[in-house]
Amino acid sequence: MPHATQHADTTAELDSALRGGPFHVALRAAIAARGLPLQRVQHHLSRLGVKVGVTSLSYWQQGARRPQRPESLRAVRALEEILHLPDESLIRLLAETDKHPADRDASARSYRALVEASGVLERLLAELDSTVDGGLHTLGQHELVRIGAERELAGRESHHIVRAHRDGVDRFMAVHHGDPGCAPNRMTVRALENCRPGRVRRHHETGLLVAELLFDTRLRAGDTFLFRYAVEDGTAGVSREYVRGFDSAGAQYALQVRFDARALPVRCHRFTQHTAAAPRTGHQELALTGPHHSVHLVEPRVRSGIVGIGWDWE
Repeated sequence: MPHATQHADTTAELDSALRGGPFHVALRAAIAARGLPLQRVQHHLSRLGVKVGVTSLSYWQQGARRPQRPESLRAVRALEEILHLPDESLIRLLAETDKHPADRDASARSYRALVEASGVLERLLAELDSTVDGGLHTLGQHELVRIGAERELAGRESHHIVRAHRDGVDRFMAVHHGDPGCAPNRMTVRALENCRPGRVRRHHETGLLVAELLFDTRLRAGDTFLFRYAVEDGTAGVSREYVRGFDSAGAQYALQVRFDARALPVRCHRFTQHTAAAPRTGHQELALTGPHHSVHLVEPRVRSGIVGIGWDWE
């Protein structure tokens, strides 16, 4: 019965996405409904004489890029056949997206872009004499994301519980990845508790900001530490999701998204993803609660991969 319920939920999500879009949400739902990994989708396209890379398919279903060239539009029509969709259903959604270029340009904030920018991240960390690990294991993390009156990612606050796995650790590297079109040079970092701001590095093309948060103590291996910081953003267009990627399993993670009362979404949902190229799974509707108009998720023990919350505007 759970399998049948899950299948029904997936089908309902696909039907809704095909009716209202946008294109990337409908494509992602269609791939999930068929249960095909992207490599198999690419194989089916090749059998029809259409050449599209797995990376491109991943970008299309994340909203990071959209099919525009004649060969890409041919691939979209082939996808309708492969995924057993009505003729012109995906093409129609592409045409509707063209009517709203501002929304299209800031379509989604996706962990795939952070993966794409991994070389940039490593370089920025190297400039700060650090690595992604930094000598700390995260035991718990609570993030509060604020969506502003213009539907933008206004900022976020992060509360960390960490444990040092080597002696001498005295800082943490905070990484913020803005929505498409953001301006890292206009973002600011605030130290809220048990830390103070240090050096900051920014990369405009990828929307990455790396900030050094300094502790007033040197941790020994095994020591735990708590600290809080915030990033003020508000530099991009319409935001539609917030995601967090994890390289290792075990930590507790809580994500809360709070919406301005003047800009409330029509629906919200949580999701997970094994890798940036994998279909999204674990979809669950989230209801806005309380006077602060927020939704949240809690992962008692995260798995390696991606977890996030997405929302739809009218």
